[in-house]
Amino acid sequence: MPEPAPLRVVVVNGSPSDRSRTAALADVAVRTLERTMPVEVHRVDVYRLGAGFTGAVDRESVTPEVDDELRAAETADLLVAATPVFRGSYTGLFKHFFDLVEQYALANRPVLLLATGGSHHHALVVDHALRPLFAFFQARTLPVSVYASSGDFDGTALLNPRVHSRIQTALDDVEGSLRDRIAR
Repeated sequence: MPEPAPLRVVVVNGSPSDRSRTAALADVAVRTLERTMPVEVHRVDVYRLGAGFTGAVDRESVTPEVDDELRAAETADLLVAATPVFRGSYTGLFKHFFDLVEQYALANRPVLLLATGGSHHHALVVDHALRPLFAFFQARTLPVSVYASSGDFDGTALLNPRVHSRIQTALDDVEGSLRDRIAR
């Protein structure tokens, strides 16, 4: 029997910096998933997309390279949406990326929501900002999301075992449906 194709995972990292806790959290989620099934990971760091992204007012005005990144997110088997909290919500670059995604491209697509912030006071960003954003797209956000605060990290190393456990729980809950996506 042929081995199934790997799960195509696209991480959209909304952090505006090169080394970030948000990117580290997404990396932990991907490594956790890799322990259970074959995955092919594509990472979109929105801060690296440049003027062809930041200057675009609509999908028709993005560069071909930015369009490729948007299409990667739109066609992923699993989308990992990761953002730091900035002024009570996701970052502007993160939102701008999703402003350019086709309205129905994410319909029924599984999305793992990840967020980081300075303290646990920002934990509701997942339910009050991220879930409504992806509800607009009719995406299937995973029931368990993950929020981690500054105190859960040493630099960019995630240390809190409860956060690791929550990531595992989020992925365990949907492992069967993710395997079904790659079996097709």
